[in-house]
Amino acid sequence: MENKFKYSEADLATFEQVISNHGWIIYEDAVDADFLKEITDSLAKLYEIRRKIQINNGIAANMDGTLHHLVEKDIFTLKFLKQKYCADQIRHFLKGNYILNSLGAVINVKKTGRYVQNIHRDIRSFTGDFKLMIQLMIILDDFTLDNGATYFLSGSHKQEEKPDDDFFYNNADRAVVKKGSIIAFDANLWHAAGKNYTENPRRALTMAFTRPFFKPQLDYPRALGYAFGEGLDENLRQVLGYNARIPENLDEYYQPVEKRMYQPGQG
Repeated sequence: MENKFKYSEADLATFEQVISNHGWIIYEDAVDADFLKEITDSLAKLYEIRRKIQINNGIAANMDGTLHHLVEKDIFTLKFLKQKYCADQIRHFLKGNYILNSLGAVINVKKTGRYVQNIHRDIRSFTGDFKLMIQLMIILDDFTLDNGATYFLSGSHKQEEKPDDDFFYNNADRAVVKKGSIIAFDANLWHAAGKNYTENPRRALTMAFTRPFFKPQLDYPRALGYAFGEGLDENLRQVLGYNARIPENLDEYYQPVEKRMYQPGQG
């Protein structure tokens, strides 16, 4: 793959140019090896929990290898978010404060297919120059052409129409990158996971961040607990959505500014 997508420094001017022109950018050597191992080692157990729920609720078809909503108190999640990976880029892209929309993982293995291998973008409404969502992909295993390196149709974040299969696969770039890299991309970008032809899994974390008024996929403050949020630092309170909650009743609504569920500066 061409070096035009790969960088090691978090330079906002470069980020703006690359993501504006191509829709995606790679930051190499972003996550250290020990933390990568901690994350990767935890996925099998976390997948087993989610797979049982998928099966029990009758939605297991085409969802194998997908782990949704890994925001939990006792796993790697909060440690990861505290690192503020690409925080300046996310804030620059979304023009201010932001919250977590989703945080999950994909385990891409040889024997199975899944919906992420379809050509898709991760925001249903085309928003053009008004940016609502940016995504990060944390590379946990080396991405190669053989194990399903993601296809990105560079520049397609500027077009609303879904490309046909022939055009997409003939023109898309492949994210051939080393583990520990982070790929940031515009949520309007058309992309697809590749097929894994090897015997080993190809794993990645996937996450999305949005402007605070955009509804997250899961109510993280309620899931973690409002009392739990009182012990978090201000950055985590912001990113996890504690500053952009919806009042449940009039008592929660009629509060002085500093106690309101939806805090100032959320857009």
